Amino acid sequence: MTTTPENRRAPEPASRAADAPPSWVFNEGEPAPVRIGPLGWLVAALRLPVLVVVVFGGLLIHLTIRLFERPLFGLRRPVTPFITQGVCKGALAILGIRLKTQGRPMRRRGAVVANHASWLDIFVMNAPQRIYFVAKDEIANWPGIGWLARATGTIFIRRSARDARAQKLTFEARLRAGHHLCFFPEGTSSDGIRVLPFKPTLFAAFFTEELAGLLSIQPVSVIYVAPKGRDSRFYGWWGDLGFAAHFLRVLAQPRQGHVELVFHPPVPIAEAGNRKTLARICEAQVRDGLAAHLPEGVMAD
Repeated sequence: MTTTPENRRAPEPASRAADAPPSWVFNEGEPAPVRIGPLGWLVAALRLPVLVVVVFGGLLIHLTIRLFERPLFGLRRPVTPFITQGVCKGALAILGIRLKTQGRPMRRRGAVVANHASWLDIFVMNAPQRIYFVAKDEIANWPGIGWLARATGTIFIRRSARDARAQKLTFEARLRAGHHLCFFPEGTSSDGIRVLPFKPTLFAAFFTEELAGLLSIQPVSVIYVAPKGRDSRFYGWWGDLGFAAHFLRVLAQPRQGHVELVFHPPVPIAEAGNRKTLARICEAQVRDGLAAHLPEGVMAD
């Protein structure tokens, strides 16, 4: 799909940063609002306190261990990523969303790239592997999500030439420490049934002379299958739908759908040649994976 001015909204005003929805909007329009019935409210009431205890209890344990881990190991984190992974598995179990995987997360040094559909991607991508997200700097100030992101080692970036060199050095340091970085090259989330064009900008950080021969990028397709009877875009967080409303409709869904991760073969940086070629290769693999695993007739052009 080609992104056109008609498909993209103007940037959100700063006053909405705390609940800022994604900026991508497609001409087909958004799904009809999901009405939550009595059973849904009961399910939400039962799930929410358990989810809060697991997520923020895990955060407390994480921060406590990090007090000892940081001075002893510096950038390396031999313990806390396992806590993050366990919390994310627990969160998906509480929500009732089944996770399936195909292929294996790579062991070699490098990064992971994937299509982006929802805030759920944080739990989904972390559950089967130990990764560190690369995110827009404004997310650091979001209540709840920002705190979790900071604690778990997320790298926050600004889209400005002035900060480019410092950010590149940060990437290098984290990669040398053996971290697997994870970023979403689309730059925003979509409705989950299509892949937006991958922006090649962030790929440039991996073409450092000293590191290019050592690193690989693993493309991952994230496929959400909606609950029976729901719009195929049920799990996509996009358009004018705020975080609170989307979170509530997922939390209150009695019988959930599922999500599948397809881990594609890693692409060695040295073989890609340049960032634009690497972006195209990764986008094609992610798109093909989505097309192959969504129910027939669901994927949008």
